[in-house]
Amino acid sequence: MSVTGLLQTTKTTHSALWEWWQRRGDLLGDAILYALSSAFALGTYAVSATVAQSWWGALSAAPYLAVATMAFAASRLKWRSVMRVRVALCALVVLGAVVAPLLLLAQWRQHEPAGNYAQPEVMVIERAANLVYDGHDPYQAIWLHGRLQHAIANVPAYESYYPYFPLMSIFGAPAAFTHHRSSGTDARVVMSVVTASCLAGALVLLRLSGRHALRVTQLLIALPSGAIFLATGGDDMPLLGLMLLGVAFLARRRVTGAALTLGIAMAIKLTAWPMLLGATLVARDEQGRPRWRTLVLWAAAITLSTVVPYALLNPATFISNVVAFPLGLTQVVSPAANSLPGHILTVLWAPLGHVLTPLTLLVGGYFLAKHLRRHWPLTLSHMLGILALGTTVVILTSSATRSGYVIYPMNFWLWSHVTKEPALV
Repeated sequence: MSVTGLLQTTKTTHSALWEWWQRRGDLLGDAILYALSSAFALGTYAVSATVAQSWWGALSAAPYLAVATMAFAASRLKWRSVMRVRVALCALVVLGAVVAPLLLLAQWRQHEPAGNYAQPEVMVIERAANLVYDGHDPYQAIWLHGRLQHAIANVPAYESYYPYFPLMSIFGAPAAFTHHRSSGTDARVVMSVVTASCLAGALVLLRLSGRHALRVTQLLIALPSGAIFLATGGDDMPLLGLMLLGVAFLARRRVTGAALTLGIAMAIKLTAWPMLLGATLVARDEQGRPRWRTLVLWAAAITLSTVVPYALLNPATFISNVVAFPLGLTQVVSPAANSLPGHILTVLWAPLGHVLTPLTLLVGGYFLAKHLRRHWPLTLSHMLGILALGTTVVILTSSATRSGYVIYPMNFWLWSHVTKEPALV
């Protein structure tokens, strides 16, 4: 099946599911979502091997269930403004499933640092921030002569690596400045504030209908698709927030704003690069003229100025951390291991781990080029749909990715829907 056919089939299925969901009624739909979220939280508490995520499940299951019950009861009544009720219920969910678990876990970590009350990313980011604050290179670990060099004592080997660009350490800067004296400077608290701020800015720019704005908010921060990562320390959340803000700037044809926002995201982590590439295809000014050069120049300037100094400081160590470790080429077992097809195929035949991703990109690039020739120029919504499909394929075929990355295509699909005209009115 061609990319065009696959996209059309996906869009048709997505539209049918969306129409079915809309017929359930807004409050009843929210009740179902929150009830499913409660079940997910209980399941996470029961089976998660990560202490922080297990605690999130234990703390958030009851709030989700309580709000689901309230939403169901509210769906049986008549309201002058259903949207206000839904917003109030969403706010309760955020308080119960995000804010309360986040603050509790951060406080518990403050009193018991060895209690695993945060995902490993939090400690990795804060250690990098400490190194930068003290004037050192955040990239220390390297696999050399069959051994892990510069391993950090008393932590798993994979925590010795810093698989991000230097700018990611900004989220650990408050902890470094205050020497970890307050739970309020916990890196995940900073990441949550940035995510929420970007969401608020994006919603102001997009001026979506109340229904669409609420769905975007629910998926990004209120439902488990965002709540579990905000509370435990998922570093992809501020990236998603920055990308949503970049999408909002693109929708309003404010190319410089989009360039700065997406450039910062690109300078934080490699997972933001596909969005920047997609943005170059749809960036236009108010007169409809292509402005991809502005995006490229700003993104290159921000990325090069923040990355190159550290890359040149110790190229081998930089590549080992940012490229080799995420791709599973350092012989250090990463927590990113999963049961997705790409990982399973790599386990069955190790050489596939070196060719799956390049082959996927090569084949995907060929079909994408054919699709673009037939559908040029792209709309923002169309680009986001392509990006959602592309990231889904890469996640499924990559040899060393994590299942949590599905939050990227999930959000991209929703953004594709809400940025369709006449949604932006």
